[in-house]
Amino acid sequence: MCSPTSSFGPYVGKRDGTLRRHRPKAVLMTKPTILTVDDDPVVSQAITRDLRAKYGSVYRIVRATSGAAALGVLAELALRARAVALIATDQRMPEMTGIEMLDQARSHAPDAKFLLLTAYADTDVAIKAINDIGLDYYLLKPWDPPAERLYPVIDDLLSDWQRAHPQDSGDVQVVGHRWSERSHELKTFLARNHVPYRWLDVDRDDEAQRLQGLAHAQVDDLPLVLVPDGEPLRSPSTLDLAGALGLRTRAEQPLYDLCIVGGGPAGLAAAVYAASEGLRTVVAEREAPGGQAGQSASIENYLGFPKGLSGADLTHRAVAQAARFGAEMVLARDVVALETRGPVRAVRFGDSEELEARALLVATGVSYRRLDAPGLEELSGRGVYYGATASEAIQCQGDEVYIVGAANSAGQAALNLARYAKRVVLLVRGGELENTMSLYLVARIRAAENIEVRFRSEVVGARGDGHLEAIMLADRDSCEEEEVWTSWLFVFIGASPRTDWLGADVVRDEKGFVITGHDLLAYSQPASWPLTRAPFVLETSVPGVFAAGDVRLDSMKRVASAVGEGAMSVYLVHRYLATM
Repeated sequence: MCSPTSSFGPYVGKRDGTLRRHRPKAVLMTKPTILTVDDDPVVSQAITRDLRAKYGSVYRIVRATSGAAALGVLAELALRARAVALIATDQRMPEMTGIEMLDQARSHAPDAKFLLLTAYADTDVAIKAINDIGLDYYLLKPWDPPAERLYPVIDDLLSDWQRAHPQDSGDVQVVGHRWSERSHELKTFLARNHVPYRWLDVDRDDEAQRLQGLAHAQVDDLPLVLVPDGEPLRSPSTLDLAGALGLRTRAEQPLYDLCIVGGGPAGLAAAVYAASEGLRTVVAEREAPGGQAGQSASIENYLGFPKGLSGADLTHRAVAQAARFGAEMVLARDVVALETRGPVRAVRFGDSEELEARALLVATGVSYRRLDAPGLEELSGRGVYYGATASEAIQCQGDEVYIVGAANSAGQAALNLARYAKRVVLLVRGGELENTMSLYLVARIRAAENIEVRFRSEVVGARGDGHLEAIMLADRDSCEEEEVWTSWLFVFIGASPRTDWLGADVVRDEKGFVITGHDLLAYSQPASWPLTRAPFVLETSVPGVFAAGDVRLDSMKRVASAVGEGAMSVYLVHRYLATM
């Protein structure tokens, strides 16, 4: 996210991208380092001068005039435990090119952002370096004027680095059991809402036991959530936790122009376009913004991001953009019913509260289908998980992990988990991946040494005492079964829309996907459309109620298409409102 105010003003980044007011520390924090590397003294002085003028108050700007000198500086910084946020280097240098230097620099500064300063003739080399060494960005020289060509790029890179390197571990503490379904639910809620937290396991951490004792918390009180300036929360609901954290859980206005149910890519795109065009807009989300896409460790085929971006990053940017235009976000509220009240469309929450709007967009996406095998349901949230946030991978450090699925979501999860797990086994019912997974993911999975793909395999059972300990695998051809030991099973199978709350008036197919536009007229219920005009492209059988993204029948099930449908829905909402 490119935001000089939030990155370098009175706010500082926290884990996963949220912002908080800067509070003075008792101990002076060492400034992170920005290192510039260029063998031309004039260019070296110029880039250092420009960076110091913009970022010198927050970062320590250091320059080197060769690749070898730069590696020496990085080694010294590593020995002194000083963070390196960014390395900006020229490509064409004698003895060692910029890319060669960056490749070696990764061992000294593994989390630093890499920026290559290059000539137009070297763009092919720079693009190749995105895959080869993890280059974050390349910038053509000269960069004058820096306010237009240099600073926006640096802002974006440093903002990403800040989100991954908060100045502390977070104010919220969660005390619980590692294999507790409730603990997993709350940690997932915090991570997906970009709230930094510290996890303390009562079976492993003395501090967790101390805090449990201080709170006089019994086993049934866990997980215990400690929030600043508030009473300890004992096994709270997500709604209670959201309220304690100051997240918005109630709407501010009695009537909106557009209510969007679901905060995934389609819903967020609609919120951005609707609010920017002056519509009073509210988004109701029962869990956290981002949907399934928000849990992705890397989205690599989204237009404009050649290195890819995480689902959390995309979500954070979209939420900030929607908020900038004035869209409201109501979190942790489960919509249970839709009602038509003349020109008003109303949604009711589980606690009988409601939202009213002149138009409604259904953008609830889909959920992973449950795997039907003995023992799995009892162990859900205790070793068996449906989907996975990117932050969960580190919990599998050194373990063997099994994943069920053959689509992009399963492939992305396998690559992310393989960064920490000893071995990742991808279980595929079919005989190949190419028919269901993007080829770039297939190639990376095949190249990963610690990822094994087992074709024609399925999970037929699971067991464990308190948490998952073993799963039973079956060969679909020979019917032979094998028990394997593991504490981790992640399931990514199929898509199931949650649309029962729409009621009988909104026509859906036999699987629950919402039927829209001209498909309504061709469906088996010709009387389902009540008006003389034809339904708009994304309009459901209830005029003024639209659907976009994965919840809609025959949608493409891609982030880009969901964003496109969300944006298009606002144009159709305008047309509908003009007829009222």
